[in-house]
Amino acid sequence: MLGYRFSKYVPEGKTPFDKLFDLFKQLLTYTSGDVSESLSWLTDLDKEYKLTNANYGIGDFINDLRERGYLKENAPGSGDLSITAKTEQSIRESALERIFGKLKKSPRGNHKTGLTGQGDEQSSDLRSFTFGDSVEHIAMLESFKNAQVNHGIADFMMSEDDLVVREQEHKSQSSTVLMIDISHSMILYGEDRITPAKNVAMALAELIKKKYPKDTLDILVFGDDAWPIEIKDLPYLQVGPYHTNTPAGLELAMDLLHKRKNPNKQIFMITDGKPSCMKENGQYYKNSWGLDRKIVNKCLNLARQCRRLKIPITTFMIASDPYLQSFVEEFTEANKGKAFYTSLKGLGEYLFEDFERNKKRKVR
Repeated sequence: MLGYRFSKYVPEGKTPFDKLFDLFKQLLTYTSGDVSESLSWLTDLDKEYKLTNANYGIGDFINDLRERGYLKENAPGSGDLSITAKTEQSIRESALERIFGKLKKSPRGNHKTGLTGQGDEQSSDLRSFTFGDSVEHIAMLESFKNAQVNHGIADFMMSEDDLVVREQEHKSQSSTVLMIDISHSMILYGEDRITPAKNVAMALAELIKKKYPKDTLDILVFGDDAWPIEIKDLPYLQVGPYHTNTPAGLELAMDLLHKRKNPNKQIFMITDGKPSCMKENGQYYKNSWGLDRKIVNKCLNLARQCRRLKIPITTFMIASDPYLQSFVEEFTEANKGKAFYTSLKGLGEYLFEDFERNKKRKVR
């Protein structure tokens, strides 16, 4: 007998490797890229939650990591393993998807230059038609409604005064510096603040590489001093026994942006503590006891300098102390920038939304 035979559809799920790999990448971020410690944690989790089965064990997972190019031996036969560049990229991709979600790509490209001409995407805002506007931007339905209201239906007509157009937005190229506080307070009081900051930095880096390849992103860390780091270094980032030299971070950020040719420049700063350190005549000036006015004034002067250079600073404050929030408010006012007082959980969403908002420019 002719016909079709149907079997029960069973949707494909993640393979045992994929499930373990997702967890392994998160553990690598927590352990700052330490493969041995991550595998030890993974083994403990397997004992408690039965992550593997009789057909696929942790040993199989490690062999797969090697064969697929995610792990390498530092010396032949040593058994000392480290992650590869392929793993570093995979960690950034996971951070991007976990924090920002799946991004839709624009079919026209992501950037336009200048402030006139066709925009990259339409806005929901409407305005009156003016000479020089493109016909394709006319909102026909709203324009017909205006004509009916203004002239009636019996003797229908449409004039230039009835026409409205949708605003267009351009996404401009920009140069961004992300400052990450790695002072000791980022792991004080039993709260891990550096791991969420690393995840946000990795996600932002992957976002720019994929969606805005013409943009630039520089990342720097600041403790007693400030220094730039490469994107590939982010999984290995650790907190040190440092004070918080915010002035050094701001000075380095301005130096990095000075070398960039994009007209649109911005600084994102992730911090949880007060500025407690600066350099004066080649010596460290430190004060951990409250807000030191000398250090605060240095920060405010640099904020004003950035404002004169048209470099807005967005501060993501992950501490709730009222006196620290008061400093951030004063700092933000000096720069005419923005500040977000956010929990660690909402840090990525706030940064992403502000980054996207800063890229859009209205076009008339």
